Amino acid sequence: MTMPVRGLASAHFAHNSCRVGKSLHKHTFAPLGLLSSSIGEEAKRMLGSSVRTLRRLRCCNNSSSLLLLGRDCCRNGITVSKRKVLPLCCKGESSISIFDIGERQSSIQRWYVVRSKRSLHTETDAYLAIELALDSVVKIFTVTSSPNYFLPWQNKSQRETMGSGFVIPGKKILTNAHVVADHTFVLVRKHGSPTKYRAEVLAVGHECDLAILVVESQEFWEGVNFLELGDIPFLQEAVAVVGYPQGGDNISVTKGVVSRVEPTQYVHGATQLMAIQIDAAINPGNSGGPAIMGNKVAGVAFQNLSGAENIGYIIPVPVIKHFIAGVEESGKYVGFCSMGLSCQPTENVQLRNHFKMQPQMTGVLVSKINPLSDAHRVLNKDDIILEFDGVPIANDGTVPFRNRERITFDHLVSMKKPNETALVKVLRNGEEHAFTITLRPLQPLVPVHQFDKLPSYYIFAGLVFVPLTQPYLHEYGEDWYNTSPRRLCERALRELPKQAGEQLVILSQVLMDDINAGYERLAELQVKKVNGIEIQNLKHLCQLVENCSTESLRFDLDDDRVVALKFESARIATSRILERHRIPSRMSSDLVSEQNNLEID
Repeated sequence: MTMPVRGLASAHFAHNSCRVGKSLHKHTFAPLGLLSSSIGEEAKRMLGSSVRTLRRLRCCNNSSSLLLLGRDCCRNGITVSKRKVLPLCCKGESSISIFDIGERQSSIQRWYVVRSKRSLHTETDAYLAIELALDSVVKIFTVTSSPNYFLPWQNKSQRETMGSGFVIPGKKILTNAHVVADHTFVLVRKHGSPTKYRAEVLAVGHECDLAILVVESQEFWEGVNFLELGDIPFLQEAVAVVGYPQGGDNISVTKGVVSRVEPTQYVHGATQLMAIQIDAAINPGNSGGPAIMGNKVAGVAFQNLSGAENIGYIIPVPVIKHFIAGVEESGKYVGFCSMGLSCQPTENVQLRNHFKMQPQMTGVLVSKINPLSDAHRVLNKDDIILEFDGVPIANDGTVPFRNRERITFDHLVSMKKPNETALVKVLRNGEEHAFTITLRPLQPLVPVHQFDKLPSYYIFAGLVFVPLTQPYLHEYGEDWYNTSPRRLCERALRELPKQAGEQLVILSQVLMDDINAGYERLAELQVKKVNGIEIQNLKHLCQLVENCSTESLRFDLDDDRVVALKFESARIATSRILERHRIPSRMSSDLVSEQNNLEID
């Protein structure tokens, strides 16, 4: 199962090998010696190459060599019109040997043969790594049942999905979160085995799209190897994606190279984390499978770019290790940290001058601060963040990453463990300050996703109250941004919470009855107050209604709309409406538990 980026079309597989370019990049050449008489077509093409290219043919032994070059060349040989001597030695020794044209041809041919042998050796290592992966990669069969947010007391019909996963140390299986999201039943099958084994979900991180499964059956673990995590691959390094994509039942191996490493939108969790772009095909079913480089895992396949050919994405090792470490330390998924800031680049010279930045200073402008973040305690709007943990931030918000690459400084923040501190250097009113900020995961006012849990709801007199969530807006279809209520959509995407536990509660729909006739057009409006008291969340609204001691009950909504009900009549009508619509309870299970606790207290 894969998660395509919305708005674009699916990627197709294409094989692209860059062994020759990779060998040249590493300067792997044969010694000039041991001649032969024949020459291959590729060697002939190299004889016609530039002096600069031939200069790179250097020997790796302790002797030194010189090569005579001519300016003019022909297709079947080289005509030397003006000799030029180029040193081709690795060591600075004094011995000199001069080759004729035939020797030059033979030496280049020998380089070509050794290069081919090295490529064959690398390819052999790749095949050995894939053989190792065959005893680790499993096929995952998931039965899912997603909630119906328009009718939150019931689920949608169940469906079956398939994905991939692989064994990691500790008798655990690593896969994608979207492979097991909203699961009701999970089975796994080893390569070459007809038997499926029951699996349980140990931990799920929907933001990073990773999940850990465990299998209790000891029979399953017989003959199973685990894969080790490697490092972030460099550009143009080859990787092999192993999994069970659509189009067949057996395991599949596709090869590609690394095209890009940068923070990318994770479609499933709607978060921005580091990802690796590769040109190997990642199709539905590939999700959760390992991307092998050498004999270690370079990442986990998880999504492709719809509308573009041969663009797939894998989750890099730092994100995987952060997820696994959090689960091992706390026993559950702990999330990724955030500073809770919205920042603006300072690439404009006049903008930098306005905020009194010196010519040598670089940084980003703080535009908005989440009130629930620790940064809200020490930072101000219009501060300039110059450094994060001693790393200078460029005017475009990036920091140095590896060899001449750059990455947004959000990556440094996300790799911090919860409750870790960071030293932030800030320019405020032309003066530099240093602040220590505690980092932790932050929840938005309107949840981006709500997998593996039932939605909350409360029904009174046929009025259905629910907290606003993005999954609720997704019920309006693929084009939910344009088809959902505009005001709710804008609040979901832009508003920040003012206090912990705050929710936007809306009147989702009106189940028609004599008691609520005339209020049906007030659906999809936010509820502001109950009997003059501002509500904090759905639980607070439920408490205010259940504990109402007045004869009349009043709800204040958006646009200054009002709903007034006679409390006792409305309470009696609630049971009648629930029975008519076959709704088992007037409130969701989480609110029932809360009400029971209040009654006990």
